[in-house]
Amino acid sequence: MLIVGLGNPCPNYEKTRHNIGFMVIDELVSRQNAQKLSSSSFSGELFKFSNHFLLKPLTFMNLSGNSIVAVKNFYKIEDVVVIHDDLDLPFGTLRFKKGGGHGGHNGLKSTDEKISQEYIRVRMGIGKPEYKGEVSSFVLSEFNNNEKEHLDEWISLACNAIEELSENLLEDVSSKHTIKKFQLE
Repeated sequence: MLIVGLGNPCPNYEKTRHNIGFMVIDELVSRQNAQKLSSSSFSGELFKFSNHFLLKPLTFMNLSGNSIVAVKNFYKIEDVVVIHDDLDLPFGTLRFKKGGGHGGHNGLKSTDEKISQEYIRVRMGIGKPEYKGEVSSFVLSEFNNNEKEHLDEWISLACNAIEELSENLLEDVSSKHTIKKFQLE
């Protein structure tokens, strides 16, 4: 299985909402003590644990599919999981689905173009700005202080689900780990 976290590679994006996929991959690398692989030809940071690969594409969000398809084809991987931020869900939401549209998310759009839409999506709700014109600045901003208090817990819950996903059916993981509304204090 190839588990991909979407994000942008520069330090100034490191803690932004758009980089929640990278944050989850970082935690999985740490938890699994995953081995870093040489990845220069994949345009990404690539790790391996058991029979699974973890990828952080370093192509910037809009070209994520280039890195994903390179790893998928080289290692002949069938099952792909993509972890991404989702504006249409409130902060802390965790949902799972296979296939579907990109909903305007450029990382998903690039992935769809390169490997088709038939992959598992781990949708992590980041909320949305008050006005549509603020979307770009919102996704590239850091979580607010209240959200930051719950960020580690949310990432941990996502990791628990993804670890189970590598051994169980999507439907079982979804019914056990879906979070419809995260309780912010």
